[in-house]
Amino acid sequence: MRTDFLTRSLMFVPAHNDRLMQSASRSNADILLLDIEDSVQPIENKQVARDKIIQYVREGLFKDRILFPRINDRESGQLLKDVYQLAVEGVTGFMYPKARCGEDVYFIGKLLETIEYDKGFEPGTFKLIPLIETTGAVMNIQDICKASPRVVAVAFGCEDYVADLKGMHDKEGQSIFFARNMIVNGAHNCGVAAIDTVHIRVHDLEDLENNLILSKKLGFDGMLVLNPKELPLCHHYYSPSLEEVAWAEEMIALSENAVMKGKGVEVVDNKFIGPPMLKMAKEILTKAKMCFKN
Repeated sequence: MRTDFLTRSLMFVPAHNDRLMQSASRSNADILLLDIEDSVQPIENKQVARDKIIQYVREGLFKDRILFPRINDRESGQLLKDVYQLAVEGVTGFMYPKARCGEDVYFIGKLLETIEYDKGFEPGTFKLIPLIETTGAVMNIQDICKASPRVVAVAFGCEDYVADLKGMHDKEGQSIFFARNMIVNGAHNCGVAAIDTVHIRVHDLEDLENNLILSKKLGFDGMLVLNPKELPLCHHYYSPSLEEVAWAEEMIALSENAVMKGKGVEVVDNKFIGPPMLKMAKEILTKAKMCFKN
């Protein structure tokens, strides 16, 4: 299931913090992850965070924004409060943390189904973005993606993953390379967007740029963001370039010409034309149209 909204940047915002919530409302992040999990402590602040999300949504602070509150996991004792209170008009869906297997995602999907029925929402209204944070989740990536039709993307959380792996962070990202490959392959095989992990050195924009170049090569559609200063680079690298758009338009024209000549594949000016290139070209132009609107 592909989204009808952009997923280049998904920015975390501690939902109990008025200043950061108001600042986030003025940002151009594609998706706001209004956090009521890790960044909201002590536990009493979780209800404060829920109340502020509902208040700001009702007041129109996040009008026309894509909102995915990051809720607490099913072992937390907070999950039911999170989803029941925040299943309101103006919320697109939920980021579900610590998704270890398909059963976790199936569970939250069925819980949302019951809440939608109780509140009078159309079935399937609220979407899901599972957060992949453990070695088990990486190995179960396709089960997680297929567990519910609500899943529109999966996102990688490297900090918990490396701890679970008993590995070490390295600047080159070697310890997370396997996980990134597994996640992006599993996600795209199931037709959902793949979101890369946060860049933990938020003030090192040169390192961020190097990471984004690799991330795009790997096939990711976007990245989790911790700071608004990261947004321009994220949007630059996850949006089709003018060169990519020109290539896509040329590829479609050449493909149409090849079909008119009764050919499925052809080589023109050292350019190979065939179904895989045509598919990629169409995807580039579709994303480009969405980016140019924003």
